[in-house]
Amino acid sequence: MERAAKAEAVTELKAVFKTANSVVVAHYAGLTVAQMQTLRKQAKLVGTTVKVAKNRLAKIALEGTDVASIGPLLKGPTVIAYSSDPIAASKVAIDFAKTNEKFVILGGAMGKTALDPNGVKALASLPSLDELRAKIVGLIQAPATKIAQVIIAPATKMARVVQAYADKSQA
Repeated sequence: MERAAKAEAVTELKAVFKTANSVVVAHYAGLTVAQMQTLRKQAKLVGTTVKVAKNRLAKIALEGTDVASIGPLLKGPTVIAYSSDPIAASKVAIDFAKTNEKFVILGGAMGKTALDPNGVKALASLPSLDELRAKIVGLIQAPATKIAQVIIAPATKMARVVQAYADKSQA
């Protein structure tokens, strides 16, 4: 790699590390190209990016960023998964690790908080931002539905009574 290409790679990685809310680092030794493509496709579906970067360049790019705590994890054949959603990168990594034992999660970071493999698993078990939004909308909508039912109930009962008297008088 030429010096200019290395400088460009460091600049690109530094921008990634500054904007990413969560980063997960894993070993990928032994995975086939098809498996890596599957990982990248799964990640792309949820807004996560998976990147294989030179460890030395990634360590240089980490300097001065919030996720600098992942520096010691960058040893050997590592892959970096990052996302603006704090939970998405962890979920993709954990789901992929369940089906591929050669994909070993080393740890990660969420903002300035360093995560060990158990921390990444715990983060992946949390509901995503979209799921939380759906729950909030459901909680807000439920009382409104119940209020409407309570308001309509007396009118419905009155209509049934009138209908019963009408049916009785016809008989």
